[in-house]
Amino acid sequence: MIYKAIHTKKEDEQTKKQKFNINTDMLKQVDEDVTSWAEKNRKELQQWKHMVEYRKEFVGNVSHELKTPIFNIQGYTLTLLEGGLEDPKINKKYLEKVEKNINRMISIVKDLEDISKLEHGQLELRWKELIPENVAREVIDNIEDKAKKKKISTEIIKHYEKKIKISADKEFLSQVITNLVTNAINYGKDGGFVKVELFDMDENIMIEVTDNGIGIAEEELQRVFERFYRVDKSRSAKSGGTGLGLAIVKHIIEAHGQKINVR
Repeated sequence: MIYKAIHTKKEDEQTKKQKFNINTDMLKQVDEDVTSWAEKNRKELQQWKHMVEYRKEFVGNVSHELKTPIFNIQGYTLTLLEGGLEDPKINKKYLEKVEKNINRMISIVKDLEDISKLEHGQLELRWKELIPENVAREVIDNIEDKAKKKKISTEIIKHYEKKIKISADKEFLSQVITNLVTNAINYGKDGGFVKVELFDMDENIMIEVTDNGIGIAEEELQRVFERFYRVDKSRSAKSGGTGLGLAIVKHIIEAHGQKINVR
C-alpha cells in the first residue's frame, strides 16, 4: 500500500523504533503522515527546480557576457584580414578594440574564478591589522580621475575620534570598497557625490558607501548581489562592468565572517 510505504519511509528517516499502533486514530495518523511526506517532497522539488533555473540562468548569463566580446573580436579581425591591416587609419584602431574586448573576457573569467575560489574556501585571507580609513583613502585616490570626469565629489567621513585598527585582508577589503565606489560613480549623476563613512560599532567597524545617483528600485534590492544580475541590462552594459562586482563583494565580506546590506 502507498500509505504503508510512506509510513515506513518516515520511520526510517526519523529512526523510530516504535511500531505503528493499529488502535490509534488511523485516519488522523494517515493524514498526518501523508501531509508531512508530501510537504517534505514538495519543498525538495521546489529546491531542485530553483537550482535548475539558477543554473540555466547562470549559463545563459555567462554565454551572453562572453558572446559580445567574442563577436566584436571576430568582426574586427575579419575587417583586418580583408585589407584593413594595410590601412594605417584602421589597423591600430581595430587592434586596440580587439585588445579591449580580450581584456573584458579576461576580467569576466578572472572574476568567475575568484567567486568560485571564495565559495569553496580556496582563497586564503591574509589577515593583518590595518586602519580602515587609510584603505578607503587609497581607493578614493586611485579612482579620483574617474570621479572627476563626471564631476562627482568624493568624501571620507570618520564618525569616531580615536585611532581604530581592524583585522582584515587588505587587498580584499580594498577590492570591496573599490567595487562599491566604482558602482556609485558609474551610476551617479554628473555633479553628484559619493561618500565613504566609517562608524564604530563596538566589536566591528561599519563602512557605508552612499551616493545620490539613479538609485535601485526596492523590489530589485534583494537580487543585486547575484552573479550577472543587472537592474537595467542596457545601461549596465554601457558601464563596462562584468556584472560580477557585487557578487564578489558579498563573498569577500562573508569570507571575513561579516554581512553586507543595501538600502
